[in-house]
Amino acid sequence: MQVLTPIVKFLIQSQQSDSEPILPIELPTLAGEQDINAVCQILNGAFLILLAGESHPDFAQAQASLETLATSPEWGDWAKFYLHSVQLITAELEQACQQDPDLKAKFQQAEAALAAHPTDEAAIADAIWSVLFPDGTGIHGQEAARVATLQGNRTVTIDQLNPHPIQNPSKQVLFTSNALLTTPLSSADLSDLDADFQAQLAEAAEEPQLYWYDHPIPIGVAAESNEILYGLQHLNEAVTFERQQQPAITDKVNCVLSVSVTHKRLQTLGKSYLKQALAASPPLDQLNVFAFTEADTDALTQQVLLPTIKHCCPNDEAAELLSVFGVDGRYGRHYSFLKAITALWHVLIDPEIKATFKIDLDQVFPQAELVEQTGASAFEHLQTPLWGATGQDATGQPIELGMIAGALVNQRDIQQGVFTPDVTFPGAGLQPDEYVFFSKLPQALSTEAEMMTRYESGTVPDGQNTCLQRIHVTGGTNGILVDSLRRFQPFTPSFIGRAEDQAYIFSTFGQSERLGYAHASGLIMRHDKEGFAQEAIAMAKVGKQVGDYLRILLFSAYAEALPQSVSQIKTATAPFTGCFISQLPITVALLRFALKVATLFHAGKSQEAIEFIHTGVTQLQEGLEFIQGDPSKLQQVYDRERQGWQLFYRALEGIEKALQAGEDWALAVQKAAAQIVADCAVN
Repeated sequence: MQVLTPIVKFLIQSQQSDSEPILPIELPTLAGEQDINAVCQILNGAFLILLAGESHPDFAQAQASLETLATSPEWGDWAKFYLHSVQLITAELEQACQQDPDLKAKFQQAEAALAAHPTDEAAIADAIWSVLFPDGTGIHGQEAARVATLQGNRTVTIDQLNPHPIQNPSKQVLFTSNALLTTPLSSADLSDLDADFQAQLAEAAEEPQLYWYDHPIPIGVAAESNEILYGLQHLNEAVTFERQQQPAITDKVNCVLSVSVTHKRLQTLGKSYLKQALAASPPLDQLNVFAFTEADTDALTQQVLLPTIKHCCPNDEAAELLSVFGVDGRYGRHYSFLKAITALWHVLIDPEIKATFKIDLDQVFPQAELVEQTGASAFEHLQTPLWGATGQDATGQPIELGMIAGALVNQRDIQQGVFTPDVTFPGAGLQPDEYVFFSKLPQALSTEAEMMTRYESGTVPDGQNTCLQRIHVTGGTNGILVDSLRRFQPFTPSFIGRAEDQAYIFSTFGQSERLGYAHASGLIMRHDKEGFAQEAIAMAKVGKQVGDYLRILLFSAYAEALPQSVSQIKTATAPFTGCFISQLPITVALLRFALKVATLFHAGKSQEAIEFIHTGVTQLQEGLEFIQGDPSKLQQVYDRERQGWQLFYRALEGIEKALQAGEDWALAVQKAAAQIVADCAVN
């Protein structure tokens, strides 16, 4: 750990007698009876002081405080977490320096740079980033050059445009989204719900929370703040606009929702609530909405998939392997479901469905602006022959653009034009934890280079002979063709709790053929979350941030589990997606966490700091245990889920052939599938 000591010491200790450190750390004296505020400050501050090394004047006190608290019945688990974290960081740094002889020298160079530039924020950041966050270096002051380089790296030379592109999105595209539900807000008016339903909600609120989402919808929230109603109403309006553009097209749009919940009891309440909320709202006359709960996906498994496997590809472990197919759990699980359901829909419900396109319900198609500024409506953008094109990437390797990705514009920025990036290059003024990891910088670079690229004739890319492939995508505004879905069988593992959209393509790395996203220039949705969901966003703030730390641990370990080398994966996904694949994931994640907590205490936000520790210690401990071991639990889960999805697609292939042959059992299974889907209709 000695290589890290100068960096932590620099951050929390004064470098000059007349100056304040970047983040002053106060270490209260441990007394007999202390409130949670003081204890949490001691725990977190002592951890940082131990990382700063024995030369810190409070090192002995910090060590003694943590060891004493480790014996406490009340605080022992948290103290042991911090003590164990010091050991994990020490071990990780030692191992990394042994595996990479240059790393120790880089740390020494960083130490020298900090000593030479103790007050230069940019120099300080570059010095620390050079070892902890190399993806952030070399961007400041070189933004335009880095954008051009990244665009070049993402350019695909097209061999063949899709000869059979989407022609009628209303009929050929299954739209999907995820409805995330949580317990009611304290201010919620539940008078419209019956007494029994309210009692069950109260019981659910007493349960431990199982999953954390960015901004789940609290049951009972006012209609104007209900993201589900908001998103569906605006999708309905977007389809109405398309009808006005092309009156001959009269098909209703099918939209599948996954209903995922934060508390177990809500699994049985969510769908009922959704039906009530939609019934009390203006009709969605252009949509057929189907909501799938865990009970519905289980019915598909029991009545459709398992009988099919029994006939076509018997497997004694089928029931366990198919547990990947569902909607409850972390983001990765329902994200994979919302893709895979389209293949099932194509085989068993409607063969006209050729693709799926996912939206987030806080995003809307700004149709008038799209037509005015891009020359095409949302559905016209989906008809691009780039979606399904084949070509060669910048390294000359073949690639199939079987997926599509659009972009976002913030609601507050749309008056500047739809091509206004939703993430912009940050200015000066870093928070202490951002000296360790600052993903917004490569995110802004990737947003500008990938999402904002416009195709123009006579330039590269022009959208005809050349185009961009996308790595950086958003959870909504992306899709995949059924044919590509069935051949490449991509999925996001169920352990991924954030950036499930970024992780989706990882599962295809190392295959003999390569799948990619076509950049759909002008396919832009307006992001409205800041306009109506502030209370829900505030509720999820801490869980979202802790999820960002877990993302470093999980993405780094996930890359290790894949057949392609980590260096190849990181290179392919740089700068933004790949920045979460770290050479020192434990060090970076835990140091970020502790610096964030210390910053909150220093700012007088004690309650938020305590909530960070309460949430973070539990989740980070689980994450650390999940990625350790040989093989790790993560490796084992990934391998099993990969087998599960392979079995899922084999089952679809088997029943498709049986239906073509007119086999009675297959027709019976198809009838069961149709009934389950019909029962999921909610409007």
